[in-house]
Amino acid sequence: MELQLNRPIVFIDLETTGTETLTSRIVEISMLKINPDGREEIITTRINPQIPIPPEAIAIHGISDKDVANKPVFEEYALKIREFLEGCDLGGFNVKKFDLEILETEFRRAEIEFSKENRYVVDVQTIYHKLEPRDLQAAHKKYCGKEIEKHHSAEHDVRATFNILKSQLEMHNELPHGINELHDFCNERRPASWIDSKGRFVWIDNDAVMNFGPHRGKSLSYIIKNELGFLNWMMTKDFMPDAKKIVSDALNGQLPSHDI
Repeated sequence: MELQLNRPIVFIDLETTGTETLTSRIVEISMLKINPDGREEIITTRINPQIPIPPEAIAIHGISDKDVANKPVFEEYALKIREFLEGCDLGGFNVKKFDLEILETEFRRAEIEFSKENRYVVDVQTIYHKLEPRDLQAAHKKYCGKEIEKHHSAEHDVRATFNILKSQLEMHNELPHGINELHDFCNERRPASWIDSKGRFVWIDNDAVMNFGPHRGKSLSYIIKNELGFLNWMMTKDFMPDAKKIVSDALNGQLPSHDI
């Protein structure tokens, strides 16, 4: 069955300078518009991010500083992007947590109004994860070819987990066999901009900045002066100890320092 549309939907994909949505910049944007009559329109352009593109980002998308040196900066292209998205719903792969957050940040930085409010957002990654089970039983059936006996018995489950790993190592040649290498494979490196282990606070231009909630993007020094109640609220909730220590220190007049 074909996609049923009442208005156009635009699928968005970004290549960026990094993965941190508050600080990363767009280096390439592609937008595919599907109209209700099936007609397609596409815009793809590279953007000068106005900051150096890190080597780890170049290794992923292959776009270097030289490739974007003569391209427009986001401010110069922002109105065209907004016009293309006008009156459209939005779609993409991991678009909710990545592409749209970066796009909204770029619009804010350019001081141009844009919002995903009053639009439907279709995230193809979410659909994929909901349709493809991700639990232990599904993994055992995929890699070991059979159901787990006495599923949710702790001993059966722990043996099933080990058997899955052995099958994964046999099936996927790209997987390392050493524990330290498997650790690195399983755990993404913490972004350098994070101050605490969960990235509740991040460094932006050497300032400690809130990275979640209604005060996301505001400096900790600003929040201390204007939104003290929010920090007191954090101290009563289940945040990680390192985030709470940042808050506690700030409440006691000690802001984190960024040693460069």
